[in-house]
Amino acid sequence: MKVEKLIEIIGAEFYTGVPDSQLKALCDYLMNTYGIDPRRHIIAANEGNCAALAAGYHLATGRTPVVYMQNSGEGNIINPLASLLNDKVYAIPVIFIIGWRGEPGIHDEPQHIYQGEVTVRLMEDMNVKTFIIGKETTEEELAEAMDNFREVLKNGRQVAFVIRKGALEYGEKAAYKNGNSMSREEIIRHIVRVTGEDPIVSTTGKASRELFETRVAENQSHKFDFLTVGSMGHASSIAMGVALNKPNQKIWCIDGDGAALMHLGSMAVLGANAPENLVHVVINNGAHETVGGMPTVASKIDLVAIAKACGYKNAVCVDSFEELDKELAAAKKHNELSLIEVKCSIGARADLGRPTTTALENKENFMNYLAELD
Repeated sequence: MKVEKLIEIIGAEFYTGVPDSQLKALCDYLMNTYGIDPRRHIIAANEGNCAALAAGYHLATGRTPVVYMQNSGEGNIINPLASLLNDKVYAIPVIFIIGWRGEPGIHDEPQHIYQGEVTVRLMEDMNVKTFIIGKETTEEELAEAMDNFREVLKNGRQVAFVIRKGALEYGEKAAYKNGNSMSREEIIRHIVRVTGEDPIVSTTGKASRELFETRVAENQSHKFDFLTVGSMGHASSIAMGVALNKPNQKIWCIDGDGAALMHLGSMAVLGANAPENLVHVVINNGAHETVGGMPTVASKIDLVAIAKACGYKNAVCVDSFEELDKELAAAKKHNELSLIEVKCSIGARADLGRPTTTALENKENFMNYLAELD
């Protein structure tokens, strides 16, 4: 189905969301049509943030907003769905558009399997009426579903369109780029050269895939790394949990700007506890690049100032490999919580692979290695 037809049938005037590769047609359409426009389209930090923005829009206009997301974001909307939007509370109508990763019977990555199984069930348990859109769905079927949804929305309830893989089409592509020169994969290679055998916790998406392939290229063991293949935004908290319980071992976290923004409060908790053995590296390309390249707000904020305000003893920003190598070496010597923000270009190798070990193998190898460090 053409995404333009979906937009027309829904008839909404405001969209907010967190990008998803399954919804790339919708994301590219919104960026090409509206860009980032506070009155028409906002990319938020996380899906709960989207739900609250949508509520504010409805309060101010009386109109029904749209929230789009990958199904992994359902967990982030459960609280606002139950305690803000629900018709037993404020009865705020919202249309959700949800990319269905891990749909049963469709091969996907391990972090999507269980989420895919419960995607529709979660929405129905939250009293959200759903309609599944696949490649075979006709415009007439979609229009009929939307007619039925309008009655539900009038009563202050929420509805969801669950989008199967390949269900939406868009004839144009949005181009995403920035002015930075360093590639993320090369940045990770520089990090690995300095960290040696120190444990690394890496964030979800292409960063973990590139770390895995860097170990292969350097003929190094994967036991040093915990690859956070799901649970976006939580890698720094995982690293903190490791660091606090391995106080004599330097621990590194390779994070992304979109992930850091998604749960920015983690930096406050990190700063307040200030594990002296943790180095938090945020590779910032100002984009949700793993799911298509749509922008984050990270290019408009000062992550270093935020880190310092949260209690990080050392926080710097670098935009060259010379500066990066210098700050990585300094952080390895410091006995203080450190943050290194690294300005990064958008893009990755077209042939970038995925980890060949399972998530459980990764966990067990990493835990066995940590046990060796006692």
